[in-house]
Amino acid sequence: MKTAFVFSGQGSQYNGMGKELYEKFDVCRAIFDKADEALGFSIKDIMWNESPKLNETEYTQPAIFTMSMACFELLRSKSINADCYAGFSLGEYSAICASGVFSFEDGVRLVNKRGKFMTSAVPQGVGAMSAIIGLETEVLEEVCKKASNVGLVICANYNMPGQIVIAGEALAIEKAEKLAQEAGAKRVIRLNVSGPFHTRLLEPASVNLYNELLKMELHKLEKPVFTNLTGKAIGSDDDIREVLRKQVMSPVLWETSIKEMISCGVTTFVELGPGKTLSGFIKKIDKSVNILNIEDIKSFEKVVESLC
Repeated sequence: MKTAFVFSGQGSQYNGMGKELYEKFDVCRAIFDKADEALGFSIKDIMWNESPKLNETEYTQPAIFTMSMACFELLRSKSINADCYAGFSLGEYSAICASGVFSFEDGVRLVNKRGKFMTSAVPQGVGAMSAIIGLETEVLEEVCKKASNVGLVICANYNMPGQIVIAGEALAIEKAEKLAQEAGAKRVIRLNVSGPFHTRLLEPASVNLYNELLKMELHKLEKPVFTNLTGKAIGSDDDIREVLRKQVMSPVLWETSIKEMISCGVTTFVELGPGKTLSGFIKKIDKSVNILNIEDIKSFEKVVESLC
């Protein structure tokens, strides 16, 4: 009977997220205030004042990271802990921070830079991402192979059974979308993102990220972190930099990660951060597990009631 904390990824942000927690809990207020100080600008203003910057990757990432870590510190203040962690794409940085590898301040600065690196890696309009609903994995992988004759396109996010996100060059994405519909996809949804994340087109971002990681002092993992890169727990503390270098330009094996955690005895998942996207994925992967989330006072009280 184990518990896992899973941390929200990009796309889950919304105006006002975290404000309730900031106003109610000192431990959350401290995290948001530390973020502003570390970044040199007010992430709170961007999160709570309907700023269009909230949907710009370089600001989205520190905003979600801050919100997620505020939720983590709130649970920890109530002695609610997990046996292991995972995070979806950006959320993996929250998971690694929660495991004590780097400080919150170093983490929020790092994800701010990650957002900048990802945005600048591929010019606007060159790449795209699209969610494909209702196709078997093998069928969609074959669709991507066929569409690759006009450009790069791969399965980039293996979210849950029947939902996979493809990413790549715009022309190849267009062809893959048409082929997926012809193959019987129930829905094809073009995502509002700034680039083809989790493909080799993000290699310039991975190089820049790795250089930043080399400047940072990294501590040992206090608890297992299941990585998007392999779906398994990071094997060694020495692997962390390399995992994060590859992660930004490699597919997100989310379904594999969840199944692996369940096979290791996890029966309860708590999603930390804005929204319930990961909770929805996990429910589709295995209906038998207990799923909770924390993003506001009401959801926090439900977690306390369930786990204390």
